Formats: sequence, C-alpha cells, structure tokens
Amino acid sequence: MESADRAGRRVAIAGMLTSAALALLKITVGLRAGSVAVISDGFESAGDVFASGLVFFGLLMAAKPPDKEHPYGHGRFEILTGLGVGALLTVAGSLICFRALQGLQEIRHIPRAFAVWALVLSIAVKSVLWLMKRSWGRRIRSAGLVADAQNDATDVLSATVALVALGLALLDPRLAAADHIGGAAVGVIISVLGIRVMHETALQLMDTMPGEEMMRQIREAALSVPGALGIEKCFARKTGLRYHVDLHLEVDPEMTVQQSHEIATQVRDRIRQRLDWVADVLVHVEPHMMETIGAGKSR
Repeated sequence: MESADRAGRRVAIAGMLTSAALALLKITVGLRAGSVAVISDGFESAGDVFASGLVFFGLLMAAKPPDKEHPYGHGRFEILTGLGVGALLTVAGSLICFRALQGLQEIRHIPRAFAVWALVLSIAVKSVLWLMKRSWGRRIRSAGLVADAQNDATDVLSATVALVALGLALLDPRLAAADHIGGAAVGVIISVLGIRVMHETALQLMDTMPGEEMMRQIREAALSVPGALGIEKCFARKTGLRYHVDLHLEVDPEMTVQQSHEIATQVRDRIRQRLDWVADVLVHVEPHMMETIGAGKSR
C-alpha cells in the first residue's frame, strides 16, 4: 500500500499544478475575450487547486502509522478531505452561479472567438486527469482522490457547457445572454457534484458496510482455514484507504483455548494476505453448534 499511497500523492500534485495552469489560462483569456462562461470555468479550475491540495494533505495524513491516540491509524482524515472537497465544490458552484446571473442585468456584449481554444484545451487535459485520478483512486480506495476525479469529470462537463454557451453567443448576437447563462449552468453543475461527493463521503464516515462482493471475499478467505467451521457475524468499516474487519468465527466447542486461538490467528493472517484492502481483522471465537454444521460453512 505504501507505493500506492505515494503514487496517489503524485497524482494529486499533478492535478494541483495542471489546475493552476488551466485556471490562470482561462481567467486571463476569459477577461481578454469578455466571456463570463470562460471566466466562470476558470474560477472553477482555481478551486480545483485547493481541492487537490486537500486530497494531497489527506493522503499524507492517512499514511501515518497508528499511535496511542489513534490505534486505528489516521485514515479517516483522508475521508474528511473528500467531505471538504464536496463542501468546497458546493459553495464555489453557488457563488459562480450567482455571479453569472448577476451579469444578465449588465450591458451585453459578444465575447471574442479566441476564447474557444482555452475551453477546448481544458476539456482535453481534464479528461486525462479525470481518468488518471479515477483509476488510482479506485486502486488505492481513496475517497478523496475519487472525489477529486469526480471533480475533474465535472470540469469536462462544465467546460463543454461553457463552450456551447460561448458558441451560441458567437453565432448569433441575439443570443449574447447565452454566455452568462452558460456561466450559471457551470455553477449549478459544480454544486450538484459537491452535494453528491458530500453524501458519498458522509456514508463512509457513518461506517457504511462495503458491497456484498467484498464481504463474500472476507468470509471465503476466513473459511478457507482448516478448523474454521462457520461465521456467525462479519462487519467491516472503512478507516481511510483500507478496511477494519470484526469477525465472529465458529470453531469446534471441544477445542482448547490455545487451539481456537491458533485458528483465529490463521484466519486473521489469511484474510490480510489475500485481501490487500483489509488493514486488520479482529476475530472473536464462538462455539460451533453441532446442529448447524451443514449451514455454518455456507455463511
């Protein structure tokens, strides 16, 4: 996991530098071309710099080992950064939308055509960043990096909306208001994404269980150990990039404490060996009732 963490941080840094360059480009071009849609998209990219910075800091903190005050590690900080990215997007989108709609009351003018190429470049670059962050975010199970990838996906959509709005304003002077409306639409898209990101990360902070396929893999690994007769209960919660598992293991009630302890240790080690996304397993030993022998192994 350590090399994956470093790769995730490198991706976050690359996102920060790229977003900073795009923000400077789009705001400069938008001001010179007089395009509200391009300026709005530029400020959205400026917000991405801060969002990627949060993700980088979260990954840095999540990599810290457990200590006396944090026996489960510092992984939850990484989830909090995902929540912070969502809140940032929601606020930024609302402000962008408000400012763009205010512009409708001002004197309308036709933007200059050279603003188009800044949006086209942004769409191409952000598409690459989106795919790269999504791939690494899923690989290391980083809530913050996945949230940042969704942010880049929204950047592609918002830049496309801005491009369409700018194109309409350029094609027909009577549609000059489309540039302002496009800027407002960009803000709405960003806000909707922010709310979605906050919802998903809040579920992780509430210890929402992983999908059934992941739980099946945990049970399957546990029951592959000789002497493991069944699983009474199995829970998992995400603490950053990986999961902590609580498992109630059924063994032969005639076993000694030492024998059952050895099986429990093997189960813990087997799960961690097979599933690199599991940080630790707490195994509680239960007596296996003879009448449930046939059903125990199927659980």
